[in-house]
Amino acid sequence: MMIKNHIHTNEGFSQVVVVETTETKTLHISGQIGEGSNLELQTIATFKNLERLLKECDASFQDVVKMNTYIVNFYPEIDLPIFRKIRQEFLGRDNYPASTLVGVSVLGNRDWLIEIDAVAIVKNR
Repeated sequence: MMIKNHIHTNEGFSQVVVVETTETKTLHISGQIGEGSNLELQTIATFKNLERLLKECDASFQDVVKMNTYIVNFYPEIDLPIFRKIRQEFLGRDNYPASTLVGVSVLGNRDWLIEIDAVAIVKNR
């Protein structure tokens, strides 16, 4: 096993760390956020950011095996339908990854309403 790439390194972390074996590469994608004035807009932007990083690594949402979602001041009856609708637009209706959704009081910036991290596994081509 070899850590091949640290993609888009920032101060203190990488957006993606790629761990490769001879048969697969595993993508560990840091928490992504999105801009917007409400949860719906930020969720759409967050999934677009995830999609962009997956594409840069020759992967797609179909390769995602685990997803963790954090939503600020989470109200299931209001926020869950918004999140599920947008997730379905990006991931489809079948074969969802293992997932965790946690309501939190604050993220790394008070303007952020949602953060999603993911793990994807891709067969080496």
